[in-house]
Amino acid sequence: MAANRFNGYTDYGVGVGLRIPHYDHIFAEKPSVGWFEIISENYMVDGGQPLAMLDRILEQYRVVQHGVSLYFGSADRLNQEHLRRLKALTRRTKTPWVSDHLCWGSVDGTYSHDLLPLPYTWEAVRKTAANIREAQEFLELPVAVENVSSYAEFHCSEMTEWEFLNEVAERADCGILLDVNNIYVSSWNHGFDPLEYVNAVEAERVAQIHIAGHSKFEKYRLDTHDHPVLDPVWKLYRRAVERCGRTATLLEWDDRIPSFDEVHNEALKANRYLPQEMAGVSLAGAVSDDAA
Repeated sequence: MAANRFNGYTDYGVGVGLRIPHYDHIFAEKPSVGWFEIISENYMVDGGQPLAMLDRILEQYRVVQHGVSLYFGSADRLNQEHLRRLKALTRRTKTPWVSDHLCWGSVDGTYSHDLLPLPYTWEAVRKTAANIREAQEFLELPVAVENVSSYAEFHCSEMTEWEFLNEVAERADCGILLDVNNIYVSSWNHGFDPLEYVNAVEAERVAQIHIAGHSKFEKYRLDTHDHPVLDPVWKLYRRAVERCGRTATLLEWDDRIPSFDEVHNEALKANRYLPQEMAGVSLAGAVSDDAA
């Protein structure tokens, strides 16, 4: 497999999200964790308890920043004050890259505080890629963009979601944060083959992978991050690492959060699918949630 210039130097193994309910356990037990992912916006403050806790984590662990409000796909210019605060935090954490979502969420300075899906058009490709390039230049760090879970589609789309993701990443010359749970959720909601998505993504641009649990309803799947990873998502993860090689992997668990050990043990299941464990193993059959 050819060297991956986006993840070849950032394979930190398996990490977990840093969450407040786990602080006491982490400080007391000092568990062996490859890395922690933080939500950047939780620490983009001038001082106080959040930064004090973060500094204690930074004394012992590697931290990678993940954002939820850059809104690369919005028609507005990127929020310059947000970028300044984000850059200050990157200097503090020494994060090797930053990630955020391939979405929009603001109009004329009004923010939805949601990750809204984009129309997959050439106009959106150009605008989104330009915003990502601006962010990379300002932050002086690589950016990885994450595919979102979605529950509605635009009739004006001119390409598939994975074609859109590839086009944006190529034009922005950025990395991809491949969320295989989001792929599965969206595939069920919109009726496409999730394996086709994973097989089509430009593997050499995948800098990080997200795994998570989702909830099943009669007519749709919902990205809830509130329980263990379901079997069809693990199957997609296995295929992703077959294509991308060893890639920094993060388990998201953001609601009904159990003990740190339960979250960490769930994350470590990813090691079963990494290349040294999967020699000669390939994905067989369609991805289905019938047994999940």
